[in-house]
Amino acid sequence: MRIVVGISGGIAAYKAVLVIRELVLRGHEVHAIPTPSALRFIGVPTLEAISRNPVYTDVFDDVAEVRHVALGQQADVIAVVPATANTVAKITAGIADNLLGTTLLASTAPLVIAPAMHTEMWEHPATQANIATLSERGAVIVGPGTGRLTGHDTGVGRLEAIETIVAAIEQAGANATVDSRRDWVGRKVLVSAGGTREPLDPVRFLGNRSSGRQGVAIAASAAARGAQVTLVAANLEVPAPANLEVIQVSTAAEMHAECTRLAPEHDIIVMTAAVADYRPVTVAEGKITKEETGDELTLHLTKNPDILRELAASKRPDQLVVGFAAETEPNDEKLLARGRAKLQRKGCDVLAVNRVGWNEGFQHDENEISLIARDGSLAVRHAGNKMSVAGAILDTLAEYLRDSAHTPTNDVTA
Repeated sequence: MRIVVGISGGIAAYKAVLVIRELVLRGHEVHAIPTPSALRFIGVPTLEAISRNPVYTDVFDDVAEVRHVALGQQADVIAVVPATANTVAKITAGIADNLLGTTLLASTAPLVIAPAMHTEMWEHPATQANIATLSERGAVIVGPGTGRLTGHDTGVGRLEAIETIVAAIEQAGANATVDSRRDWVGRKVLVSAGGTREPLDPVRFLGNRSSGRQGVAIAASAAARGAQVTLVAANLEVPAPANLEVIQVSTAAEMHAECTRLAPEHDIIVMTAAVADYRPVTVAEGKITKEETGDELTLHLTKNPDILRELAASKRPDQLVVGFAAETEPNDEKLLARGRAKLQRKGCDVLAVNRVGWNEGFQHDENEISLIARDGSLAVRHAGNKMSVAGAILDTLAEYLRDSAHTPTNDVTA
């Protein structure tokens, strides 16, 4: 999504940098608009470095491109973080005496406001009336929270948690983007995400580099399109959406148990998690030390259950099971061939294949997937940030579900 983050002049302005950073890491295009007062707290170089985009600060910047209108017209969502009492009042009254004000007036994008101010300012009748008016107009108000404020003060007025603000921004943008195609209403979707960890001892584990970003993006997008979503999350490195049922697991065995329990209740199962193929036969009660093992350490591993294969084999005829395959194969044709072979082995209806490596796939904002249908045909190939990949996957699955010729099978080859 293209997100504009307006920053007004309060001490919490430095936290806007963290919001921008998280949005960028999650694959969004972010443009920062600081007010003149905000620039007393944070500088343009910081905002440009974190947002990876030029920062404009004045209505008269880039006049030829009509920048004060263009940013608002092109935004999918606008957030004001933090929103001071002064800026809240200006937004309510439609005052456009700076670039943020003109951008807001030039936009029909959803608006997210994260207030931050002293308790007395927040509780003042004028501020409360302004917030009520903005809420009635459709703005999403996030916070404020309660806690330590500037100086020795404590109370209501603290900027809400970063992950809560980010989740609200993504949800507002996703809802606006898909309002016209709520094609997942009435469907119950189970999504697994993240990477499992198999303990060796109380300190160490065998794991992988999956952050869970792609699975979280799919879960959030499905929810925005009307689905009732359950997310089975294994060691996520990104916040889970606030509007989902989230079940935390760590090991492959825990994920196997939860997915097996939940699968019968869901219409669509999307297994994006990177699940360990093997686990240690024994787990040490105490930390394994070099004094005990010497120069070499031998681990005895045993296979974990094949969760995807089991879910595909036991699914109802009306269920859709989608698998993911992360491969390091550099050749495109061989990559697809590996995907088709895995689809047959697993017995799922659809398989998304993506290439991973030291510098792609896991822990990166961008992804490229090839979605292979049950008959081995290439349903779609899409590259972009992980939120856009999620949208492409859901678009294709929606078509797949509408296809009257779709007749799921449970045949599985060895």
